[in-house]
Amino acid sequence: MDLIKYVEEQTALGKTFPTFRPGDNIVVSYRIVEGDKVRIQDYRGDVIQIKGTGANRTFTVRKMSNGVGVERIIPFTSPNIEDIKILKRGKVRRARLYYLRDLVGKKARIKERKFIKA
Repeated sequence: MDLIKYVEEQTALGKTFPTFRPGDNIVVSYRIVEGDKVRIQDYRGDVIQIKGTGANRTFTVRKMSNGVGVERIIPFTSPNIEDIKILKRGKVRRARLYYLRDLVGKKARIKERKFIKA
């Protein structure tokens, strides 16, 4: 057996999150430790990429904060993630949405995917 895969399986967490794709607008509830205090902070933004496989899988969330774009790369296996909620499903045609970095205002919006309920 491959030793690296064995270690990744042993360190994998049992948390399950909803499946989301690039273009989706999500809220990541992240646990922040400040000294001996622990608090939960929500980070809301658009998923611009999902990268990697297995224990190395990460996703990047981009938000606008006071007119400045802020991106955060979060590993799926992070023990600090409390919860992930999907707010909107985005309709995009690419897996990496780096072009959003150059857009501002209404041009930076992502259309919402429509679902037909049967």
